[in-house]
Amino acid sequence: MTRTPPPPYVPGHGLLAGRTAVITAAAGAGIGGATARRFLEEGARVLLSDAHTRRLGETETALAAAFGADSVAAQTCDVTDEAQVQALYDTAVRLHGRLDITVNNAGLGGTADLADMTDEQWNRVLDVTLGGTFRCTRAALRRFRDTGTGGVVVNNASVVGWRAQTGQAHYAAAKAGVMALTRCAAAEAAAYGVRVNAVSPSLAMHPHLAKVTTTELLDELTAREAFGRYAEPWEIANVIVFLAGDYSSYMTGETVSVSSQRA
Repeated sequence: MTRTPPPPYVPGHGLLAGRTAVITAAAGAGIGGATARRFLEEGARVLLSDAHTRRLGETETALAAAFGADSVAAQTCDVTDEAQVQALYDTAVRLHGRLDITVNNAGLGGTADLADMTDEQWNRVLDVTLGGTFRCTRAALRRFRDTGTGGVVVNNASVVGWRAQTGQAHYAAAKAGVMALTRCAAAEAAAYGVRVNAVSPSLAMHPHLAKVTTTELLDELTAREAFGRYAEPWEIANVIVFLAGDYSSYMTGETVSVSSQRA
């Protein structure tokens, strides 16, 4: 199969100028980190969160050096802990006086056949991936509703929420739940001018994925992609920028597939 190289990196165009965003799981080289950088390039002010304090601090330092300390802040947050979630959103409002966008990127994977999966494995993946998205969406919607200024929620789902993959029953169920949560939240939040959408990537490569996935599985998944390659995290982040900005003003309750997967 021919491997098509990634396209050139797209420069910022000020699409999120003046907006304040909370982005979860934003430390490191994955979709969250790429989204944080893209938002900053588009003029947003960003509050980063992650459960990994050291990596979060390193990411904050690097982005502050590139975009200015006034544009970047960080706060450790475990999205399974309601008190930490509330504190994160309180910090966003305290720092910037408002909240415009939340990107719910936190998720947890793993591989286990259903017959051998433990309750602990199932519950942990569901609590981080679906429960965390629920808690952060709820926290954002309460603030959007109370301020009456509108807002945007973008959730990170996955194509496995639509398609079967062995060893991924817990992750697939969680991501399918994220899609359903997105639709229901959008129906409720439209009344106060809030949009809720999701992206659904197939295969976006980052160092953590390479550590927890076998080479054989990565080769198999890559072979399913029409371009013969995985997505760069910033290619997913570009679609998140679109959903967070004004060009998607009439979209809500949608899950946008960011994929070249053929089967």
